[in-house]
Amino acid sequence: MKHFLLVLFALFAFSISAAEKPNLVLIFIDDMGYGDIGPFGSKLNRTPNLDRMAKEGRKLTSFYAAPVCSASRAQLMTGCYAPRVGVPGVFFPAGRNGLNPKEHTVADYLKELGYSTMCVGKWHLGDQREFLPTRHGFDGYFGIPYSNDMGRTATANGKRVHPLMRDEKVTELLEDEGQRRVTREYTEEAVKFIETNAKADKNFFLYLPHTAMHVPLFPHPDFMGKSKNGTYGDWVEEVDWSVGQILKTLERLKIEKDTLVLFTSDNGPWASKGKAGGVSGPLRGSKGCTLEGGVREPTIAWWPGTIPAGTSSTEMISAMDLHPTFARMVGKSMPTDRVIDGKDIAPILLGKPNARTPHDRFFYQQGGRLAAVRSGNWKLMVKGELYNLHSDLAEKKNVAQAHP
Repeated sequence: MKHFLLVLFALFAFSISAAEKPNLVLIFIDDMGYGDIGPFGSKLNRTPNLDRMAKEGRKLTSFYAAPVCSASRAQLMTGCYAPRVGVPGVFFPAGRNGLNPKEHTVADYLKELGYSTMCVGKWHLGDQREFLPTRHGFDGYFGIPYSNDMGRTATANGKRVHPLMRDEKVTELLEDEGQRRVTREYTEEAVKFIETNAKADKNFFLYLPHTAMHVPLFPHPDFMGKSKNGTYGDWVEEVDWSVGQILKTLERLKIEKDTLVLFTSDNGPWASKGKAGGVSGPLRGSKGCTLEGGVREPTIAWWPGTIPAGTSSTEMISAMDLHPTFARMVGKSMPTDRVIDGKDIAPILLGKPNARTPHDRFFYQQGGRLAAVRSGNWKLMVKGELYNLHSDLAEKKNVAQAHP
């Protein structure tokens, strides 16, 4: 009888948690620097909606991605270091490679549990049919499947064009100037997806990987010339507007307390582009390298009533952790037939007292090879440099000789 009651209690507890599964919104920016938004120190770019997210949510100030686009997205989707799943760097259009369809992505797991899943924006894990989002757990896809500088020349007019896709079909070939529509159209598509699922009272996972802030820059005409930071600032402010539309939609539908929204970036800013690229703020380095500015991302988590407002965490976590964390939140165990490098970071994400990183080390990968490793406050570069990130966040003082 005692055993029966324990089982009954466990089933009852599970039914409660199942009824309280959160909706999940993941906003993933392309090439945004650590210092490009107000909550992380920007004085040039106006980001009132992201400021609000930070005020009402939680900043994650030691959140890592990868140095380049495809590797970063592979880690996010699979919970594994990119080289482990065969993604050492960047995929190019019409290539034979992409994320292996046999990988089980975070969207696969959520879909198995009844979530509606949608990818809106830049995919960049292979543009051939077998690699598209719809083959990796997403019910639908809308966006440009790779970076916005990878367009091809159209023979009819000699201009560069970019495929705007709906699920597995190209619906339109956008010329460069047509890209000024994409942030707005991505946002409208995302809002429609949220509304449809809220009306059906169905849990959803929205993955919104923006084309912005990748060079070339294409803010909407409504934002052109409006910032104090040139075209780059214009597009940052349009991205902030997009974030505001998502938050307002959740509140209008009265599901904001049932929804976790996470904002982050895929890698550091493209600093070599000058004013067309972002800034790393207090960090050294940028896109393509494994200095902190290349891989540490401006990250904010927002979930009213669950995540404590106005808080922050310096604990070492990464985009790889989102896969196992989201799975755990919705009651799904991780597979045992493969190595998953990410860990459950829900205690950190949700602001639990004394929550600590589950990682004793983090490996920085570049071009499929090990470039550095961090353990605690110490960061050791393969080339022999050693930095204490607690006292030297800008990595200016190599202390290898003092700490052999």
